[in-house]
Amino acid sequence: MPLDAPSVTQLSQVIAQVTAPSFLLGAVAAFISVLIARMNRIIDRSQALNAISDDDVSRASLKADIPRLKRRAMILNRAILYATVSGIVTSLLVIVAFVCAFFNLQHEYGVAVLPGHHPSDGSIWLYDRYRRQSHCEHVH
Repeated sequence: MPLDAPSVTQLSQVIAQVTAPSFLLGAVAAFISVLIARMNRIIDRSQALNAISDDDVSRASLKADIPRLKRRAMILNRAILYATVSGIVTSLLVIVAFVCAFFNLQHEYGVAVLPGHHPSDGSIWLYDRYRRQSHCEHVH
C-alpha cells in the first residue's frame, strides 16, 4: 500500500507551526554558546590559580577561590546539559511534526507524546542561580 503524500494544506500548517520551535532552537544554541564561554572563563581562572605555587606567599591566598569556582563550574555544567537536552527535544518536536505529516496523521497528537516541561526551563533556572551566586560574591 503506497503512502499518500501529505497535502499542501497540511504541510503549510506544519511549517507554520514549527517555525516557533525552529527559532527556539536558534535561541538555545546561542544560550549554549554563552554558557560555554562562561565555563571557559572559569576553567582559565582555575588553571591560573592552580599554577600559583604554595611558596608564593603573596598570591597563595587567591587559591581559596578554587572551591567557589568548582561550584560555579558544576552549576554551569548542569545548565549546559539541560540546554543541550532542550535542543534535542526541540529538534524532535520539529521531526515528529514532519513525520506525522508524511504519514497523514495529525501532528498535534504526535507532538503531545513529547515531555510537557521543556528542559530549557531547568537550564535557565540554573543559569540564574549561577548569576545570583556570582553577584552575591562580588557584593560581599
